[in-house]
Amino acid sequence: MIDYKNSGVDIQAGDDLVSWLQKPNLPNNSLQNDSKKVKVKSDIPDLSSRVVSGIGGFAALFDARFQNMAKPLLVSCTDGVGTKVKVASYFNDFSRVGQDLVGMCANDLICTGGTPLFFLDYYAVGKLDLAAAQSFLTSVRAACAESHMVLIGGETAEMPGVYQVGDFDCAGFSVGVVDQDKMWGAHRVVEGDIVIGLESSGYHSNGYSLIRKVFEGEFDKYRDWLLEPTRLYITAALNLKSEFEVHAAAHMTGGGIENLPRILPEHLKASIKKWELPDCFKEVQKRSGLSDQEMRETFNCGIGLMIVISPGQEIQVIEKLADWGYPAQILGKILKRENLESHVIWD
Repeated sequence: MIDYKNSGVDIQAGDDLVSWLQKPNLPNNSLQNDSKKVKVKSDIPDLSSRVVSGIGGFAALFDARFQNMAKPLLVSCTDGVGTKVKVASYFNDFSRVGQDLVGMCANDLICTGGTPLFFLDYYAVGKLDLAAAQSFLTSVRAACAESHMVLIGGETAEMPGVYQVGDFDCAGFSVGVVDQDKMWGAHRVVEGDIVIGLESSGYHSNGYSLIRKVFEGEFDKYRDWLLEPTRLYITAALNLKSEFEVHAAAHMTGGGIENLPRILPEHLKASIKKWELPDCFKEVQKRSGLSDQEMRETFNCGIGLMIVISPGQEIQVIEKLADWGYPAQILGKILKRENLESHVIWD
């Protein structure tokens, strides 16, 4: 007899994982940022009470009434962690890559000035290892808690023949809300604005196809750099928008500095200083032979989020960010763009 289990899919293991996820008090991973200790000024209180139906059903239900917003808009983001999954598999360590997944989505979401509400994950393997899945999902749940949103549902897919032993992939989906009249973006950026850079925690989860090549055969030596998870900027964004005049934000993911023009109007440019590369990026540059410009167009190079603010408040913003656990620096200024000039020039 050939049944589903001996063809490679263990239904019981999947059911056990769902039952485990439904437990209200899962252990939290130790996250990398002290921001989880900072009081957050959110315009959407008590998200857990808004979950009408969550994990375990065919679909999740969320109470999306926003009486405190004049023109509420839903914000949606989806992303994965790229070939960083190969690094997690190599070390058989899935306890941090869930934070990468949440960060890739939620850090994008906050660039609208929005408030995260809930998150869903997709986790796919060749054969379900309950301990590995629990480690990954504990990381996801802890990162959701730090990002002030609810892990409301997801999907675990066991696909023998598609994924080889030890392989996995993951994707994330985050939903938030923003008041249209208070939304951040290029429409708010004006000449004279200041660009602030919030430091990254390392490579985050971008550029790993190149990173894996330059460190090939030496993964163990550089384990900490390779596994360091994406910094979560949600606490910073939620508090900044309640205290300062923020005009726009850009998440420095694949493409590096080329993410900044996405929040600039056509008639403006950003004059940016060349900041010091952290050691982990210097090592990649030394091994790869990439120029400074190529590095900054490939990696975040030590700056994970850029925000554009009104002038005159930059010192207070830097000080507040430091208090909240986010080292930051002034990177440059928004200027008038002439003719076909680049949207980003280096000071």
